Amino acid sequence: MSEQEIKVPDLGGADEVEVIELLVSEGDSVEAEDPILTVETDKASVELPSPGAGKIIKLTVKVGDKVKEGDVVGTMEASGDSGGDAGKEDSGTEDSGSESEPKAEEKPESKQEDETESKPAPKKKSGGSRKETVLVPPLDGMENVPVIEINVSEGDTIEADDALVTVESDKASMEIPSPFGGKVVKVLVAEGDKLSEGDKLLELTVAGDDGDEQDEQDDAPEADSGKSEEPEAKADEKEQDKEQDKEPAPQSQGSVYEPPSPGAKVHAGPAVRKLARELGADLTRIKGAGPKGRILKDDVQAYVKSQLRQAQQGSSVATGSGIPGVKLPDFSQFGDIQKEAMSRMMAVTAANMQRSWLNVPHVTQFEDADITDMEAFRKSQKAAGEKKGVKMTPLPFLLKACATALAELPQFNVSLDMERKEVIRKQYIHIGIAVDTPNGLMVPVIRDVDKKGLWELAAESAELAQKARDKKLKPAEMQGACFTITSLGGIGGTAFTPIVNAPEVAILGVSKAAMKPVWDGSEFQPRLMLPLSLSYDHRAVNGADAARFTSLLGQLLGDIRTLLL
Repeated sequence: MSEQEIKVPDLGGADEVEVIELLVSEGDSVEAEDPILTVETDKASVELPSPGAGKIIKLTVKVGDKVKEGDVVGTMEASGDSGGDAGKEDSGTEDSGSESEPKAEEKPESKQEDETESKPAPKKKSGGSRKETVLVPPLDGMENVPVIEINVSEGDTIEADDALVTVESDKASMEIPSPFGGKVVKVLVAEGDKLSEGDKLLELTVAGDDGDEQDEQDDAPEADSGKSEEPEAKADEKEQDKEQDKEPAPQSQGSVYEPPSPGAKVHAGPAVRKLARELGADLTRIKGAGPKGRILKDDVQAYVKSQLRQAQQGSSVATGSGIPGVKLPDFSQFGDIQKEAMSRMMAVTAANMQRSWLNVPHVTQFEDADITDMEAFRKSQKAAGEKKGVKMTPLPFLLKACATALAELPQFNVSLDMERKEVIRKQYIHIGIAVDTPNGLMVPVIRDVDKKGLWELAAESAELAQKARDKKLKPAEMQGACFTITSLGGIGGTAFTPIVNAPEVAILGVSKAAMKPVWDGSEFQPRLMLPLSLSYDHRAVNGADAARFTSLLGQLLGDIRTLLL
């Protein structure tokens, strides 16, 4: 063992360069050509390699120091090499024939070791175990969803499609399944972490046919190769563990904002810094997805895209244009109080309601629909519903009536793009149904309502409502609505003003039906009247069209035969 200086090699003509990262620590074991530190020249980031194998004794530089070719950056204790020792002994005993013979025999042994070590690789191709990193699959456009439950532990054996973790989107929880069967090596996330598509979930050992036998065959040559490999393997394992401890799994591939710590260094190359300057991105706000947290061009682009998306969607809750916030008094001065954090669903719903109310000029049109005949027909279908295992409620009739009205008055089936000054006209009719659940209001979406019959709509609406109450809705089942129906008929009330679910432009509120006297031209008749409240975006819909819409709904519900025309 001998002490050796670590010097800066030829830098390709560069003069002084800055040390931007130390890749090893004092006491670490390294191999020849392992990177010791990273410097940044005018045009690139360069890793300085170790001159040999050994143990780092001392590092004489720190991040931010300037170095040049030939400077000593540290010292290391070089480890003895069997080939090197043999060379020295050969050079020192050239006159001794008796000692030279065994030295010559060592070379075939080393070749044999190399051949032995190279044999396991082709064997693994024939079906041995392999390590897979499981990534978060597409989440139907959702980002930064929190992990609410870890369903597996390290060492568990799982099958393909077994649930790995449970995440909670804005309005539902969903399980992420495993794409492989195998053994869990390491879980890379924890409860409370936020995940996006492509993030790392866990490491999994996937076994092929005769995987156990193959592993034993693969391990056998390594056991025969001698004890000299054990320290090296342990050093690699130790170094890997350190890296994993220092670097938790990235949460959203560079688009996550992390508040900069005082004096924190940004690890990024010149090209990345130039791109950030051109785009106006603050590198201290970007989490790098590269090795050791290095910021890549993709990280900068992903960050800029995420910021633009948030700005366009108005993800942050604003108090409104020039509207002052409400300052709360100290309620404890009036009596005992208790504080609790909002649930994620409550916070998201509050933000969406406030955004819609502030951005959409609301107007509400009221109408009473005569559903006497419709209710008589609905009740007459009770026996047929029992045979089908489906309960016929007023909702399928409302869905069909609204689908017909949306087709006849397409100005209600649009969204407004105020930035581009465009009207987006939808050629499909998907309707959301608001469901009251113990966890808050949820709105699953029934697709292609205009193409489905009453029984099909009854079955699908009941299924989606139950999934909403069980928090089993998938994100795709709550997206794409053109219009929403919200009903308080089972509770009570005569009318209310529902808030438009932007970017939709209208929502229908349904209150409790009641028997009322209706003049038929000669006398009053008792009729079952259903109160309807249509809120609409006055930028897209004018008052006359709103009156036509509710009047048409009244006609369709008053004579359900017209739904067949």
